[in-house]
Amino acid sequence: MIALITANQSDVGKIRQLNEDYSWVGQLADGITLAIVADGMGGHQAGDVASRVAVDAMKEAVSRAIGDGAFTPEEGRALIRSAMEGANATVFELASGNEQYYNMGTTLIAALVRGSEATIGHIGDSRVYLIDSAGIKQITEDHSLVNELVRSGQISPEEAAHHPRRNVVTRAVGTDEYVEADVLTVQLEQDAVLLLCSDGLTTMVSDEQLLETITTKELELSAKAERLIQLALQAGGDDNVTVTLLQHSAGTKQEV
Repeated sequence: MIALITANQSDVGKIRQLNEDYSWVGQLADGITLAIVADGMGGHQAGDVASRVAVDAMKEAVSRAIGDGAFTPEEGRALIRSAMEGANATVFELASGNEQYYNMGTTLIAALVRGSEATIGHIGDSRVYLIDSAGIKQITEDHSLVNELVRSGQISPEEAAHHPRRNVVTRAVGTDEYVEADVLTVQLEQDAVLLLCSDGLTTMVSDEQLLETITTKELELSAKAERLIQLALQAGGDDNVTVTLLQHSAGTKQEV
């Protein structure tokens, strides 16, 4: 029997007082799994509010729309795009009507998995990686200032890793009335793993470390998520760090 094994963990890190990351993983109708990760931004508790509101709004929208689980790949992509746009409208409306939430926003990434097919949506610089027999591949493209500079050839990828404005995003949920989500569909081979994470992981842990940890056969999936969190903390833990793993594998579904 092919099942989806899941693990979901988050840590405030060593510097921040508040965890502005928020994530959710759950099973919907007909064995469909939805995973969402958001990394909030804004003064005081605004980032915390933005990430939670965005995740909850998206979860509710997708859950309502799934119905009996019958949808085409095109319908799945349209659903994720619509749910992200709806989450943006919800956060934007809340921020516009409350002074303490002014200009709050959040990144937002999601994976909707049915069988061997995963529909991925993202806004901001949180990332989704695919780890399979071909290795590790980042399947989302950062909506960030430094990535724009890399794409235009103004700086190198190595310079981007240490650029003083590397945390500046060019798209976020809630900061504008409308935002465009990037959406794609990927196929999962048996034992393939999807990694959804906030930049608290990827600024601290290299792709090589991600691959080595996730392909370690001696660890259960939940232990792999915990090891990734610990690697980020050992490297400095400068930010909140959230790790969500989805493994398309034979076995019994578990959630952590």
